[in-house]
Amino acid sequence: MTETQSTQPESTAYDVVVLGAGPVGENVADRTRAAGLTTAVVESELVGGECSYWACMPSKALLRPVIARADALRVPGLSRSVQGPLDADAVLARRNSFTSDWKDDGQVQWLEGTGADLYRGQGRLTGPRTVTVTDADGGRRVLTARHAVAVCTGSRARLPDLPGLDEVRPWTSREATSAQSVPDRLVVVGGGVVATEMACAWQALGSRVTVLVRGGGLLNRMEPFAGEMVAEALTEAGARIRTGTSVKSVTRENGTVLVVTDDGDRIEADEILFATGRAPRTEDIGLETIGLEPGSWLTVDDSLRVTGHDWLYAVGDVNHRALLTHQGKYQARIAGAAIVTRAAGEPVPAEDWGAHAATADHAAVPQVVFTDPEAASVGLSLAEAQRAGHRVRAVDVDLSSVSGAALYADGYKGRARMIVDLEDEILRGLTLVGPGVGELIHSATIAVAAQVPIARLWHAVPSYPTISEIWLRLLEAHRDA
Repeated sequence: MTETQSTQPESTAYDVVVLGAGPVGENVADRTRAAGLTTAVVESELVGGECSYWACMPSKALLRPVIARADALRVPGLSRSVQGPLDADAVLARRNSFTSDWKDDGQVQWLEGTGADLYRGQGRLTGPRTVTVTDADGGRRVLTARHAVAVCTGSRARLPDLPGLDEVRPWTSREATSAQSVPDRLVVVGGGVVATEMACAWQALGSRVTVLVRGGGLLNRMEPFAGEMVAEALTEAGARIRTGTSVKSVTRENGTVLVVTDDGDRIEADEILFATGRAPRTEDIGLETIGLEPGSWLTVDDSLRVTGHDWLYAVGDVNHRALLTHQGKYQARIAGAAIVTRAAGEPVPAEDWGAHAATADHAAVPQVVFTDPEAASVGLSLAEAQRAGHRVRAVDVDLSSVSGAALYADGYKGRARMIVDLEDEILRGLTLVGPGVGELIHSATIAVAAQVPIARLWHAVPSYPTISEIWLRLLEAHRDA
């Protein structure tokens, strides 16, 4: 054996190679393994991914006691019992338990239980259907895929281009969901979901929170009233919200963060969180070896196959269709089915809305913002529906008008908006804001995804007295419009 031959990395062939072992990659692997395809999964960090350790689970664990306390404060007979502050140490300890203290043993056991092989290290494409894995010790192994490679590497926080920002050690979503102590003063830069949820959580845990929003308001991808109602509640809770404000510079001296805004104001804080968008984690996965741009979002068809590459799939955040864990897992099920079908030599119908096409990404994406009050939506907003060329009507109802809301809490504040397509007589979208509305959104998701005719919705009778009675009020308002 020559010296060149002896240094070649070991090569192993699989039917499918998955880059990324977050919930998306796990679900792709689960589907392909269930169909009998040999599958390798490559992960550079923790098995379970962003959702399990730095996003969905820890953030909602932080927010659950905040929302439960807020609900209790609005119920006579219970409100006096919860007048004191939250036990921050207990909240953080419970959060830690949901992340398994950032250990992935349980997730590894689940993944291995599917029959997939796990490779730890940085996986990079080194040509068509070929992935080279470099482990922590520098060892390399080449994995080849007979049928498909699925890129499921997710996204990362995007930081603004501010001089010296690295030295400031700013929080991103990762630090905001994993911090082990409560900062006395916190500046949050951004107005989206991460910004509003983390402002809500840390304000309730004892921080003095200032939110700096470059645009005109919060949650600007939802109906305008959603951000307005969340901003009002955050302000009532003690947070300061400044809209139309950009950060000009940030420095840290002796532990104190100094923020200078574009209008010259100076704000001091103990920590600063930048929640200013996401970027795809594709900058170091070898895209250049197959003619794609490193660091780019990957364009896919409805079966999640990358344009121009019949063996390459991009599933979850990396394709920029819907940056939500539940949508990524939905896409993973679609991609898994498509990979299995193509591996069997069968065609995948391009317009099949069932098992092989992620049509929900276009018109029926649900989302819940777990603030107090909650904001939930599915489908199109009024502005989006109009831009898409639909002839629609917005139907608005005050949620406090239903008996279930009054029972839920004294002084219940909430609002619902239904977007009705006046030609097809179906729902194009629904937005709800108010305590407890997150558990209502799936009924709207079914109505939007299934294009249930308005005439049929009259026969879906809401239970009395629940907040779900808002459906009846919305239908009545539409009828009377």
